[in-house]
Amino acid sequence: MSPVNTDLSVVENRSPNVAAQFLERVQKSPEREAYRYPAAEGQPWTSLTWKETGERVEKLAAGLLALGLEPEQRVGIASNTRVEWILADLAVMCAGGATTTVYPSTIAEDVSYILADSECRVVFAEDGSQLDKIKQHRTELPHLRTVVLFEGAGDGDAVLSLEDLSALGEKHLAGQPDAVEQVVATIAPDQLATLIYTSGTTGKPKGVRLKHSSWTYEGASIQAQQILGEDDLQFLWLPMAHSFGKVLLSTQLACGFATAVDGRVDKIIDNLAIVKPTFMGAAPRIFEKAHARIVTMQANEGGAKEKIFNQAFAVGRKVDQLQREGKSVPLLLKLQHRVFDKLVFSKIRDRFGGRVRFFISGAAALNRDIAEWFHAAGILILEGYGLTETSAGSFVNHPDHYKFGTVGPVVPGSRVRLGENDEIQIQGPGVMDGYHNLPDQTAQTLTEDGWLRTGDKGSLDEDGYLTITGRIKELFKTSGGKYIAPPAIEAKFKAVCPYASQFMVFGDERNYCVALVTLDPDALTDWAKDNGLEGQDYATVVAHEKTREMVQGYVDTLNGQLNRWETIKRFELLDHDLSVESGELTPSMKVKRNVVETNHRGVIDSMYA
Repeated sequence: MSPVNTDLSVVENRSPNVAAQFLERVQKSPEREAYRYPAAEGQPWTSLTWKETGERVEKLAAGLLALGLEPEQRVGIASNTRVEWILADLAVMCAGGATTTVYPSTIAEDVSYILADSECRVVFAEDGSQLDKIKQHRTELPHLRTVVLFEGAGDGDAVLSLEDLSALGEKHLAGQPDAVEQVVATIAPDQLATLIYTSGTTGKPKGVRLKHSSWTYEGASIQAQQILGEDDLQFLWLPMAHSFGKVLLSTQLACGFATAVDGRVDKIIDNLAIVKPTFMGAAPRIFEKAHARIVTMQANEGGAKEKIFNQAFAVGRKVDQLQREGKSVPLLLKLQHRVFDKLVFSKIRDRFGGRVRFFISGAAALNRDIAEWFHAAGILILEGYGLTETSAGSFVNHPDHYKFGTVGPVVPGSRVRLGENDEIQIQGPGVMDGYHNLPDQTAQTLTEDGWLRTGDKGSLDEDGYLTITGRIKELFKTSGGKYIAPPAIEAKFKAVCPYASQFMVFGDERNYCVALVTLDPDALTDWAKDNGLEGQDYATVVAHEKTREMVQGYVDTLNGQLNRWETIKRFELLDHDLSVESGELTPSMKVKRNVVETNHRGVIDSMYA
C-alpha cells in the first residue's frame, strides 16, 4: 500500500527549539495558569502562572550554567511525576543541555548504567532514596559532578538542594542578566534535547536520541489539529520518564493549556474529582481498572440498581451504534437514554470530574469493548499510537473524527507505510536520531531510506486510520501451524472479566494455548467479601476453588469469541499480581513477557503435561 502523506506545511513555522517554545509561551500567556500541584495533604492546590514558571526555570537554568553545563551535555532526572520534574526539564532545555530520564523505580545497578552510558554531568534526584542509588555506584560515574535534590538538604559540595541551585542561578544572573537568553538563541533545531531510556521488555535499556525539533514538531502537530486550546485543563500523572508524558509537555507549550500535576497513581480518581480536568492521558490499564471497579461495585449491589445499570448500558450502546451508522434514534429510545443518562451515566462522569472532553489512551492497546462501554456513558477515549523512537505521538484519533478499534490517522507532517509482514513503518520529524552508543541497533531499526521499523503489524483503512493487529515478535505459531497474536486475546479477556489484572497467553510450538492469570487485588477483595473469603490474603483467595470456578466462567466466555485454535485449553492463577517491583512489569505497565515466562516456566510446562 502506498504511504499516507500529510502536509508538512502546517508544522513548519514552529519554534526553533524547546527552550524558545517555552519562552514564547511565557511571553504570550504570562498571567494564565501554567501548573498546579498539591500542597500539604488536605490543603488547596498551589498554582503557578506562566510568568512565575518562567522566573523559576530561568534561575534553575542559570544555576546549571554556573555549574559549567555545556551544550548537549546530559542531565539526569530520577523522580516521580511532580512539578519539580517539569521545572528541572525546562531548565535543562533552557541551559542547552539534554535531559536523560530515569524511572524512580529503576534499581541501583540500572541507574548506574543509564547515568554512565549517557555521561550525565548533573542529576536531579527526587529524594534520599534516589541519591542512595547513585552513591552505591558512585565510582562508576566519572562524569557526574553534582546531584540536585528535589527534597532534602545539600551537603555544601557535590549535593545541592533545588533551592541551592536556584540561588546559584540568581547569583549568576546578577552578573550576566541575559545568560539564559543567549544560550537559548544558540540552540539549533537538530541539537540533542532528550535521551529517553526505554524500560525495555528485554535486555539493557536503550537511550533514544531525540532532537529539539522532534519535540517542537510533536506540539505543533497537535496544535495544528485544533484538538486542544488555552482553556483546557490537563491532569498529568504519567511517568515523565516515559515519552507519553514528555510529549504532553510539548503539547502544552504549543497549545497553552494549564496542567495539574500529581504522579501518585493511587490518587488519580480522587484527584480527577478535585481538579475537574477537560482531558487526561493514560495507559489502558487505568481505564481497565476503572471499568472493572464500576462494574463490580454495581454487581455487588445487585437488585433493582444492577438491573437499571445493565439496562442503561444496553440502551446507551444501542444509541451509540445508531449514531455511528448515521441513523436516526427513535423517540422512545431517546427518552430512555435521557432518563438513564441522569440516573447512571452522569454519576459515572462525575467520578472523573464531570468536565472531561476526552481521554487519550496510549502506551499499549486499548480494548475496543472498553472504549465503547465508556462512550456509552458519555466519556470519549481517543486512542493514539507511537513509540519512544517516534517521540511518542505518531497517530491519534480526533475528538470530531474517530474510529473505535483504530489509533487514528498519522499526525500532520509524518508518513506511514506498511512493509514486509505488514510492519508499520514511520517517517517524519518525530523519528529519533538513533540509539545512543548503539550504531548496529540503530541500523537495524532505521531503513536505508530513513523509515523507522516499529516491529508492530497493522492495517490502514481507506481513510488512513491505522489498526494495530499485533506485535511481530509476540506472534507465535502453534505446532499445528496456526499463528496466534497473544495481545488481542489478552485484551479480550480483560474486557470480559472485571477481576482480571493480567492475562498472558502462551503456546509457541505447542499444540494448544494456555494462560497465566493474575487478578486485581482491589477487585478481588470485594469479590472475596461476597463469597465467604473475607479477610483472606491474596494468595489464599486465588488458590480457592470458588475463585478458579469464577475465572473458568470468564475463560469460557472468552473462548466463545475466539477461533478454535486460539482458545485457552488450560490456565493457572498466579499467587501474586505482576508489578514493577517484581521486575515483571515495565514502569509504563507493560508486561515483560520473557521475564514472566522464565519465572513461571514450570507452571507453563505443567499445563502441557
